[in-house]
Amino acid sequence: MPANAFNGHTDYGIGLGLRVPHYRHILTEKPTCAWFEIISENFMVDGGRPLEVLDSILEQYQVVQHGVSMYFGSAEKPDRTHLKKLKALVKRTKTPWLSDHLCWGSVDGRYTHDLLPMPYTHEAAKRTAEKIRYVRDFLEVPICVENVSSYMEFHASEMTEWEFLNEVVERADCGILLDVNNIYVSSKNHGFNPYDYVNAIPAERVGQMHIAGHTKFEKYILDTHDHPVLDPVWKLYAHATKRCGVTATLLEWDDKIPSFDEVHAEALKANAFIGEARKALAT
Repeated sequence: MPANAFNGHTDYGIGLGLRVPHYRHILTEKPTCAWFEIISENFMVDGGRPLEVLDSILEQYQVVQHGVSMYFGSAEKPDRTHLKKLKALVKRTKTPWLSDHLCWGSVDGRYTHDLLPMPYTHEAAKRTAEKIRYVRDFLEVPICVENVSSYMEFHASEMTEWEFLNEVVERADCGILLDVNNIYVSSKNHGFNPYDYVNAIPAERVGQMHIAGHTKFEKYILDTHDHPVLDPVWKLYAHATKRCGVTATLLEWDDKIPSFDEVHAEALKANAFIGEARKALAT
């Protein structure tokens, strides 16, 4: 696949996030798992235990990189030192694509370490797409951008979130990491129909999906990743899979992490919905 394109529908099966509590089990038991997603920033180091573990994982499993600090929506240009370290990791893992979030989180070199929502304006879409193209060309690997969960909106917005996402990926000619849980969380926080979101995106650009658990509070829903996927998210995932095709799917479980087997069993529930999607697509 050329680095300046993304053809979507990457059927890599069901993956898991590579997390520290599971290292020993994975390295000793070598469980069956289609692929692992790593947080790129955790392995952008010169040596030591993180890279030792990663190299052992790479001997047996496909690894896909996922970032949390590119901040495609921030105004400043990408940090070239960061990109050089990231490119070295891309070459090490041979990741088939790289994902990061459609958000901002830094100003004048100061980082919030938060995935902050953007104003949905045409100017922001243009600048964000230019940054994605720059990063993609530098790294020489296809990129997917992920929709984030949000808890506030900007009065300056000129379009819906999904219209903004569509404009960015068309301008950037990149893929989408469709986080179904984030869509559901944001829909409840902002009062839109999550199915309208899924129905509006360019299905051919969806290269990966995320599913996860969230927590309900009295006035809002928080994207916590600390328990199993809830039924409304599974239903939305089923719809997204039927519409977008069978796509690499990852379960996120990042807090109160249970055993590897429990997390893997939860992820494999996606197979039932994938099977339904295959039947629907075959008719």
